Amino acid sequence: MPAPTRTAFYDLDGTLVSCNVVTRYAFFAKSHPSRARAFLKYTKLLASVPLLIALDLYSRRLFNVVFYREYRGLKKKWLEEQSERLFEEVIRPSIYPGAKALLDRDREEGFRLVLVTGALDFDLGPVRRYFGFDDVICNSLVYENGTATGEVASPLIAEAEKQAALMRLCREYNVDTARSKAYSDSFSDLPMLEAVGLPAAVNPDPRLRRAALERGWPILDLKRGNHVDAR
Repeated sequence: MPAPTRTAFYDLDGTLVSCNVVTRYAFFAKSHPSRARAFLKYTKLLASVPLLIALDLYSRRLFNVVFYREYRGLKKKWLEEQSERLFEEVIRPSIYPGAKALLDRDREEGFRLVLVTGALDFDLGPVRRYFGFDDVICNSLVYENGTATGEVASPLIAEAEKQAALMRLCREYNVDTARSKAYSDSFSDLPMLEAVGLPAAVNPDPRLRRAALERGWPILDLKRGNHVDAR
């Protein structure tokens, strides 16, 4: 068996970038080839924002199940073709000033870089190249005859399943979890953070900030372009 490796695991939305699954779907809704469908999808999205906020506060997993139904009827080929435009117009402008430097530093220190996110796979090709991730754990839609059904392929990556997916990768690559890192902004990712010996809260929400303070974890602010412990 190869020597244990050190790995750094990163959440995406709110951790490395300010955009999220809703703003990325809004890009697809507005870009729909049919102007009538684009108008309907976008106005439906705007009307659903209060419900989506409530769902996300209640359960990130349930939020994903409900929200990804909005992709029903969209073509896989078209979604994949939009990835570069999505990155340049939505994702790249939202990358936090300190994000790239954090990953570069971890790479220089010998960590394998892994993105662990509830985002969809067709969003992430340019993201992987830009940051230089070695592996990506993410969600995928289910398709029938090249058309999205609105369902997500199992297992759905969210909450405790993030930790489970992380641990599966650790077993595959013989990762030394005690010497590995994890970064997230959300309390819903607490299981993922607790799975490694070197967790850090990044731009944390109030509940994660409290948890980080209780556990003595570093608190990083990538929005201001630095890695200063913000405790």
